[in-house]
Amino acid sequence: MPDQSPPEIDLLRAAYAAFNARDIDAALATMTPDVAWPRAFKGGSVRGHQEVHAYWTQQWCEIDPRVEPVSFHPDGAGGILVDVHQVVRGLDGAVLGDDHVGHRFAIENGLIRAMEVCPLPSSGHGE
Repeated sequence: MPDQSPPEIDLLRAAYAAFNARDIDAALATMTPDVAWPRAFKGGSVRGHQEVHAYWTQQWCEIDPRVEPVSFHPDGAGGILVDVHQVVRGLDGAVLGDDHVGHRFAIENGLIRAMEVCPLPSSGHGE
């Protein structure tokens, strides 16, 4: 099958489910050991399981983000753009943000090698 094979979509669904369940070990199991990950909440990026673990642990002490994949769009070059419905709450439950964002993934040997936050195309996405 081409780059958009169902196992890659299943991998991404599992990663989002693990993140939302706050199961860091299960989420990291979907990633290469040297994964590149954006620090969308703080800026910059982290690399590798240990840095992603530390970033998420810090993030979840400050905010409660939930990310639900809405649709998957393979780019034909081995990447997949995901339209994500993101709801960010404060620890008191107040909604701080509710919108659609783009997550572009690079997958290598059945694992996430990198993710970046990016704009979604202006048509066909969102509500």
